Formats: sequence, structure tokens, C-alpha cells
Amino acid sequence: MPYAPGFPIPPSSPPRAPLNAAAPKSLLITGVTGLLGATLIRDLLLDGRSLAVVVRRSRKQSAAARVEAIMVHWEKTLGKRLPRPTVLEGDLTRPLCGLDADARRWVGEHCDELLNNAASLTFRGSDRAEEPWRTNVTGISQVLALARETGLRHVHHVSTAYVCGLRSGLVMEDDLDVGQPFGNDYERTKVEGEKLVRAAAEPAGGFLDTATVYRPSIIVGDSSTGWTSTYHGLFAGLRLGHTLLTKVTKGTTSGPALLGLIGVALHDTKNFVPVDWVSAVIAHAVQTPSARGTTYHLTHPEPLLMDMVGRLIQQAVESYSQDASPDDPDLCDEQWFADNLGTQLDIYKSYLRNDPTFDRSHTAAIAGHLPCPPLDMPTLMKMAKFAIDHEFGRKSPWLAAAETSPAPMQARRASEGIR
Repeated sequence: MPYAPGFPIPPSSPPRAPLNAAAPKSLLITGVTGLLGATLIRDLLLDGRSLAVVVRRSRKQSAAARVEAIMVHWEKTLGKRLPRPTVLEGDLTRPLCGLDADARRWVGEHCDELLNNAASLTFRGSDRAEEPWRTNVTGISQVLALARETGLRHVHHVSTAYVCGLRSGLVMEDDLDVGQPFGNDYERTKVEGEKLVRAAAEPAGGFLDTATVYRPSIIVGDSSTGWTSTYHGLFAGLRLGHTLLTKVTKGTTSGPALLGLIGVALHDTKNFVPVDWVSAVIAHAVQTPSARGTTYHLTHPEPLLMDMVGRLIQQAVESYSQDASPDDPDLCDEQWFADNLGTQLDIYKSYLRNDPTFDRSHTAAIAGHLPCPPLDMPTLMKMAKFAIDHEFGRKSPWLAAAETSPAPMQARRASEGIR
């Protein structure tokens, strides 16, 4: 059923209906308003899972309204109505995620598992009271405190493959803190957060029956259409190239040259994964009890050469970005770019360093039927076009849902006879 105006916006507090012992329990999720979280909502609902979500109020919207925008987006995309998750307005950085006693009582009665997908992607921050520490460490401690109080015994946690820090060689899925140096504070916080989750499932002193950890590498847009709602990772270099092209004459620089300016070696590799695949694997694992209690590298088996990333930047900005005029008195050159954006360039240099090899044995064992889609140049160009057309977030991706959003990977796999 297509979406029609007038669907009720769900309440910001849980329903007061009495517990039906025969009803299936809900999965409680955090971090649902970002790229991966929104995709997980879609995939889990299509799998028939009942959901409850903890969402923070924004400056302009209530928690319920933020979730409703996501639901309308998917309904326009799919041409059918989806069941609504129960929306709990909260804040992960507050005690017990900011949920009052009634909301916590509801969670204890109606939920049986928790999926923590909330994270700050801030790279640098020495103050542990600020980001990324506030969300990635303090937030996780409050998520775990909520799980303990409400009796949730199974926690799923989205971490990152970059808990490996500056390691090289082969990184195993069970590795965590092996004394490695780190490239930024984001990596440090993700290690600390993952330690908290693991400790909560230790036989001695823990309260969880299982802790399941998912470690994606750098998440990019949908492999089918290029749709995205956030612009980190791959889009960082693309945005630099897009910005540069508005300041220099076309043909006076190139994508590979831009990466060289940052200090990236073109023979290095970087691991990118499409959001539809990451969501499909997590949704499958959450729905598979035998997958609990394990750590999974959600990484691409074929990392991209940075030379290919450079060629993508070149081709994308020349195809989709607005050229600078040769007569523009404000024209600049690459050196101006380096001198004036030095701080940003330094951050990108750390971020786009060469990756180690990520072991994927656990992931292959539980999700071998969900092969990771290839990230070839046509696929990457779709992602680049979406990012440039939407001005790297200036235009809302939700407003263009009917035209640009993907069908879920599960549905595509089924139609292809894979699942």
C-alpha cells in the first residue's frame, strides 16, 4: 500500500496497553536516524521484526517526527505501508539513556534484545566530556546500564573495523586491544566502547548472556542506486575535489593529484562497504540466534586502490560538478587549496591511510549467502552523482525518496534467487 497523507505519527512515549505474553518481543535500537540505522529499520521491519527505537529530539523535530520522516521515505520507496516502531524519546549521553521509569518499565516488558548503532564520527577530541567520547564511551555505558536495569540479556553493538588503529598485516575478528597505536580519537573511543560491551558479557562479573559485535569498514551509499543520507568516508575526498573544481580551471588538476596533495599513496588500498550489504548482514545476524556472541568484520573482500578513488573523484567532478569560469578573478591553484585547508587535509590524510587485511571468517560463516556487491566504477559514480546532486547534505535525501531510494538488499537477493 503506498503511503498516503494522514498516517498517524506514533507517540513519543510507549503505549500503556497491557503486555500480551504471546506477542513477539521487540528489538530495541539506538542510532536509527543515520544512514545505517535508517536502513536497518527498513530491513528488520521487512523481516517481520517488531522494533522499538531510542531517538533524541532535534532542534526542529520531536523524536517521533524524525522517525516518521524515515518511515515515509521507505513507504514511498517500497510502495507499501510499514509497521511503525515504538518511539522512545531519549538521549544516550544521559543516565539510562534519558528514559523515565515508565519507559524503562515498558522496555523491560516488551523488549528482549538491544542493538546499539549510535556513534559519533568526530575524529579528534581530547576532552572526554565532549565528542567522540561522549557518545562512543559514555553513551555505551548508559546503553549497558539500561540493558542491565531492564533485564535485556542479549546486546548487539556496531563498532568499526578501525579499532585496529594503525596496525598492518592481517587483523583477526577476535583481535581488539593488542597495544596498537591509533590514528585518531575516534578509533580510541571505539576500542574503549567495545571493551565495555565485551566486559558486560564476561562470565565473571558480566550480566549479558551474549554480546555480538559488528565491525564495518567505511560505509558508503546503496550499491544499487547510490542513495545515502550522510557524507563521510569516500565522500570526504569527493567533496574536496568538488570544492577544488569551483576554484580552479578544469584540466589544471586531477583526482589522483589531489590525493597526492593530501599525502595519500595511490598504491594504498581502502576498504569501503555499501550500506545495503552491511544492513542485510546485521539484520540476518540479529534474526539468527546461533550468530550471537561473535565479532564480525563487515568489510569488503576487494578493497579499493586509492588510484581508483582518485580517478573516481576526477571523473565525478568533471561529469557532475559546476566548473569554475576561466575569467573568475577568484580563481586559485592547488597550492592555495593546500595552504587554506591544511587542517582538513591533515585529517583526511590520517583517514585515507593504507588499510590492513581484515579477516572475514566469522562473517563468511553466517552470511555467505549475502555476497558483498562489487564497488566498480559505475557503482561508485552513482554514489558520487547522488552526493553532488544533493550538495553533500544541503538537500535532504528524504525528500527525494520516491525517485532515488533503493529497494532493500533482501528483496533484490530474493528476486535474484540468492536468498
